[in-house]
This record gives sequence, C-alpha cells and structure tokens, in this order.
Amino acid sequence: MRLPLGLGAGAALLAVMAGAFGSHGLRDTLDARGLEVFQTAVTYQMYHAIALVLVALLALSSFSRRLLAGAAVLFGAGIVLFSGSLYLLVLTDLRWIAPLTPLGGLCFMMAWALLVVAAVRYPRVSEQG
Repeated sequence: MRLPLGLGAGAALLAVMAGAFGSHGLRDTLDARGLEVFQTAVTYQMYHAIALVLVALLALSSFSRRLLAGAAVLFGAGIVLFSGSLYLLVLTDLRWIAPLTPLGGLCFMMAWALLVVAAVRYPRVSEQG
C-alpha cells in the first residue's frame, strides 16, 4: 500500500500548492465565484489526499486489503474527476468538463462506503480463527 501513501502525500502537496496559487496568483484574475469554486477543488483534494494516506495506514492493520485498495482507487479517481474538473472549469472555462464533477463526487462516496464495509467486516475474514 505504498502507492496510496505516495499518491496521498503527492495530492496533499499539490493541494497546498494549488491553494497558494489560488490565493495569490488568481486573486486578480478570477471573480469571487471562480475563486470559491477553485477553493472547493482545493479543499476536496486535500480531504481526499488525507483519506488516501489513511487508507495506506489502515492497510497495516487487519482490514481487508481488497476493500482498502478499492477505496484508494476511488479516492484517486475522485480527486482527478472532482477537483480536476473544477480546476479546468475555472481556469479554462471549458463547460463540457462540468459533468465530470458529479462523477468525481460519486467516486468519493463509493470510496467512503468501501471504508464503511471494511470497518463492518473487521477483521479480515481469512484471519478469523
């Protein structure tokens, strides 16, 4: 589970960089709504980057690796689809990209649902007496 840890840390780093860019570099370029949408993308990216790190740490316990791997994939896809589409929408005004945002949100929801299932199924079935 090194990949989710690395991706989570990298996504968190990029969220900090994007937040700084939005606060300083876009202040005079975007209107208030554009800055708000950009900040939403940064916020959700950071939350779910931390979730990826959490998934990597949970893999050290006896939670189902299959469920955790699925959650990691969905968190990563959610970051790309949700935050990525919002970044592109604000920075390029490509309106056709907007339908990707709810798909990213759906990925986030499914990832969290997999973590719920992993918690309910704790410990791994194969490790029970």
